[in-house]
Amino acid sequence: MAIFYQNLEVPFPKIERKKTSLWIKSVIDRHKRTLGTLTYVFCSDAEVLNMNKRYLNHDYYTDIITFDYSEGDVLSGDLFISLDTVRSNSEKFNTDYDEELRRVMIHGLLHLCGYNDKDRKQIKTMREEENAALQIWYLTKQNNYDI
Repeated sequence: MAIFYQNLEVPFPKIERKKTSLWIKSVIDRHKRTLGTLTYVFCSDAEVLNMNKRYLNHDYYTDIITFDYSEGDVLSGDLFISLDTVRSNSEKFNTDYDEELRRVMIHGLLHLCGYNDKDRKQIKTMREEENAALQIWYLTKQNNYDI
């Protein structure tokens, strides 16, 4: 179906929409799922905190909140990403901002694929899947071809 990108009270990040969408679709294919409708909403810490309190009863900041509307193997959802937290995490972990943003985008998608990060084993698996997805991004960028 489609992948949409929106920004809410923050400047839109510098992402290559077409290439990013092709990359996301390739990760979906890798997990043997089908694309429904995904909406990535780039917003502030304040917005994510508000949603975390309102919908999840959590009173803390996070980099992403994923609302899952998937049915069976068809992935659909709204993914709210705090660009503030992505920036602070990239500084904290000494990573490139764009890489951290891609990692967070895929992290939310992996939640839609059924991955969790509640314990050490799940966190390890999630990180491995994130790294595999990032490797797809870098291989296509390095070889200068579409996914």
